[in-house]
Amino acid sequence: MQPGAMARLHHLALRTPDVPRLVAFYREWFGFVVARESLPRAVWLALEPGAVLMIERASPDEPAVPLASLELAAFAVSAHERAVLREKLVHANKLEAETQHTLYFRDPDGRRVGASSYAF
Repeated sequence: MQPGAMARLHHLALRTPDVPRLVAFYREWFGFVVARESLPRAVWLALEPGAVLMIERASPDEPAVPLASLELAAFAVSAHERAVLREKLVHANKLEAETQHTLYFRDPDGRRVGASSYAF
């Protein structure tokens, strides 16, 4: 990589004891579509062109997501999409926190996720 060049997201892999449950969460809240499915081991959800969110089955001896972890995967949404999502999260009592541009909530495994309309 050239100095000053920016890498872009290729894939993000999340491990879980329940692949279908986590896939359903990301499809429901973010509208991601399945790009590849090899159940019960993994499902890939399409992100931006050329990037995927991999939901992979965790082995029984893997540690759980740390409780109250502030690590975050934030996904880009428009301001309108953020407003619609906010209403859904409030109605479902899932909104954990928010800033002017970003909503924060947890996936079923306790992972912190965000929906952000901040323009870099």
